[in-house]
Amino acid sequence: MTSNGKGALEGAVVAVAGAAGPAGRATLLRLAEAGATVVASDADAARLAEAVDEARYAHGGATVTGDTVDLLDLDATREWAARIEKEFGRVDGLVHLVGGWRGSRTFGETPLADWETLHNLLIRTVQHTSLAFHDALQRSGNGRYLLISAAGASKPTAGNAAYAASKAAAEAWTLALADAFKKEGGEGGPQAAAAILVVKALVHDAMRAERPNAKFAGFTDVTDLAESIVGVWGRPAEEVNGNRLWLTPQP
Repeated sequence: MTSNGKGALEGAVVAVAGAAGPAGRATLLRLAEAGATVVASDADAARLAEAVDEARYAHGGATVTGDTVDLLDLDATREWAARIEKEFGRVDGLVHLVGGWRGSRTFGETPLADWETLHNLLIRTVQHTSLAFHDALQRSGNGRYLLISAAGASKPTAGNAAYAASKAAAEAWTLALADAFKKEGGEGGPQAAAAILVVKALVHDAMRAERPNAKFAGFTDVTDLAESIVGVWGRPAEEVNGNRLWLTPQP
């Protein structure tokens, strides 16, 4: 990285799914600072517009746009990917920040309705974005598909069965995409990479303000997550493809 924060992402085109939350906002800001053209999506149009404006105004001259896309619709997701590539000529990344959580007090009280909800939020959106962006990322020459996951996927707890299972399935799907990139790269190695950034949980300034005495031990600040996301483009595809990049101690 150069001193102005730009480097491997200068001129790159990166899509961010689930961009309107705190992690999304931090990621949009950091990608714009790094010189990327950023195309954000979220189901909440009003919050998305705020996030896009914030990133655009924070970095004068940055191209940051927003699309309200139904990521539960594969055709709509494919159209979004195609539109980005047509407008900007390339797609160098998809950062998957679509989140959601459901839990219960005990294992026996787990509502299967939680699984239905999380299956859509955490698995179906990964399936659709990975299928929609695969070809463009492969064409990029330095494409990255980044899934943000949770340590709980590797060590489920009794009250988090639906959440942990959903995250584990999303990780498995992403690793299958990584294997595709590896196979398609042949002897020269992968030209694109799919990787998983693993956190215990995320924290941001508003959470700290609401709970000033909380320690948030092991949590990853959204700004540190954004920095790690940007850093993946500065590492060789072969080094990160198919790997879990731990931002919290491995369980």
